[in-house]
Amino acid sequence: MKTILRESVFAFLAWLIPFMISICLFSLKQSQPALFDTLMGVVVAASTVILGVFYMRKVRSRQIATGVRIGVIWMVANWMLDGLMFSGGPMKMSFSEYVMDIGLAYLAIPAVTIGLGIVASNASSRRD
Repeated sequence: MKTILRESVFAFLAWLIPFMISICLFSLKQSQPALFDTLMGVVVAASTVILGVFYMRKVRSRQIATGVRIGVIWMVANWMLDGLMFSGGPMKMSFSEYVMDIGLAYLAIPAVTIGLGIVASNASSRRD
């Protein structure tokens, strides 16, 4: 139960941090869309690295599997929470628009967490 709660909190933060920063930078979306997209890619990558490092610090075994698991969970959580935000209201966009504009960027999340899992596993095997 503790693991599920921890993973849920981290998954929510993996969505919330970039979302809040995107709100702060939203004026760029209209005036300089390429800059906005670039900055958001950096934000997603950096927040995933920071959250992933904090998450992986407590993982003592199966680090690669954990990196895969949290990456997929965080990515799916981003898609689901974004679905709530972008399926209606003022930010409404079609599914294909969402996938092309935002959704595919979240593939970076498991790429980062799997890399962190590999690094953690290699470090752990060197200590043994």
